[in-house]
Amino acid sequence: METEETSVADTSEVRLNFTLRELSLSSQTEDATPGSSSTVELPDRKLVCVEYPAMVNSVDKMLETLGGEQTMAKTFADPNRRLELRFRPQDPFCHSACGNRLPSSNLLLRVRRRVRKKDPKDAEIQMDIMGFIGTTYKFQGLADFQYLAMHSEGGKVTSLYDKIILRKTESQEFFEQTVPHFLPPAIFSRLDSPVDYFYRPDTQAKAAAVQVPTSKNFIGLNRARRPHNAIFVTFNEPSVPTECLQAAKDNWARYCLKERDRDAEEKLKKMFESRPIWSRNAVKANINIHPDKLKLLLALHAYYMVTGPWRSLWVRLGYDPRKSPESKKYQMLDFRMRYSTKHGYSLSNLPVKAKRSALNYSLPITLNKAGPQPTSVMDIPAQEGPSTSRDSAIATYQLKESSYIFRDGMLPPHRQMFYQLCDLDVDSIKEVIEQNSGKEETCDERDGWCVVGTTDKLRDLISAMIKKVTRAQKQVPEVSQKKRRRSCRSKSSVRNTDPDSEDENCENKEDDEEDEDDEFQPSEGSENEMETEILDYM
Repeated sequence: METEETSVADTSEVRLNFTLRELSLSSQTEDATPGSSSTVELPDRKLVCVEYPAMVNSVDKMLETLGGEQTMAKTFADPNRRLELRFRPQDPFCHSACGNRLPSSNLLLRVRRRVRKKDPKDAEIQMDIMGFIGTTYKFQGLADFQYLAMHSEGGKVTSLYDKIILRKTESQEFFEQTVPHFLPPAIFSRLDSPVDYFYRPDTQAKAAAVQVPTSKNFIGLNRARRPHNAIFVTFNEPSVPTECLQAAKDNWARYCLKERDRDAEEKLKKMFESRPIWSRNAVKANINIHPDKLKLLLALHAYYMVTGPWRSLWVRLGYDPRKSPESKKYQMLDFRMRYSTKHGYSLSNLPVKAKRSALNYSLPITLNKAGPQPTSVMDIPAQEGPSTSRDSAIATYQLKESSYIFRDGMLPPHRQMFYQLCDLDVDSIKEVIEQNSGKEETCDERDGWCVVGTTDKLRDLISAMIKKVTRAQKQVPEVSQKKRRRSCRSKSSVRNTDPDSEDENCENKEDDEEDEDDEFQPSEGSENEMETEILDYM
């Protein structure tokens, strides 16, 4: 992007004292008559415009305030993200101003004015079209309040940056020194545009609050209930539902219009006949159906357990697992990967990557609420008719088997998993589960029909298996590296032609292997198992 700016102290003295002889485009043909219309070919180059809210004297410093080219590229890749501008990029306590992403249909022109030396009044202006601007970032709001890291005492102001920011490796005395409390919030204002509300009540929020029933267990009082019509049951409730809600039937009949939807319904019905309790990931791994439609379909054939040994699982309507010891094998195990020096790895080098990170937290002001919304059930094409080329490529929503089954020698796809006991395909685990088979007396809210403490034993067994797999993955590359080093040394001793090149080749191979070993590939899986499904139905 090329811009030219001029500043004049007194605009009243500016005079354009030249004669415009010809205004032409560089792509214009020679046969075209001056002043007549012509066809101009636009270049294929697509550009992004940033309306920077300041005078630009240094392009490098300007890019630094925007986070650099890589940060700008990441922002552009996300249509819902706003462009952040920090006027003090070196200050970690600097609050940013955010630019909105807006569509545009502009052209970037490079204008040149040629003036004759003999006659300054005679000028010729030539324009070049550099590219098409389809996206523009505009800083239409105010920057957040700024609060510098300073301390005022006795009329004297002192800086705290050297005392609270780590610039190098410090000793223990640095952390034990007395420092004034400086804990500013991440943002001061959630809005960057002033709004005059004149103390008037919000009619929309009031209407939403009236529609939603008040309950001590309800999450989000100001959010409208989603029409999925699922039934939730706690462990202490005396009975279980035997039939779904009529609204659930109407909802499914409204959206079940395709043949593959009816096939999915028939398959889910057979699944609950063969096995009365399923996790959502287990259903996803056996049925290929859109996740939004699966929410409607599950509410038609099962109810959701909120607490107890079957929590977060879907139970067939009319089936009460608290009255049948055979339901022990369908209980849920909440497993989370452990990290410590005892287990051989810390939080930073766990063999399974985290799905979410606190380092990637986005402030509310950095997201554009006017961006495209997530796909809803209404957006799913549901027209029944002859097959077309568009319907031939059916999207795949089915998960892999490892998303709900655990076997010896494998790593779980996520750090937190929901496993059913029947899906733990390990002999030693099955022995612990069946140690009281035929002798079950009472159903405990924590361990269900199993012996008290079984949950902790199963977690210890799975953690030991994961630790064994992790150690095996770390030892194999070390052995191969030693063998490769010996082969490289033997080759260099035999040839003796260019020992430097031999050493470089060996080092390069070792570096490549180290890079591959740093990141353990997780087992094939899906989304996080610990997503609480109850929020999808509220």
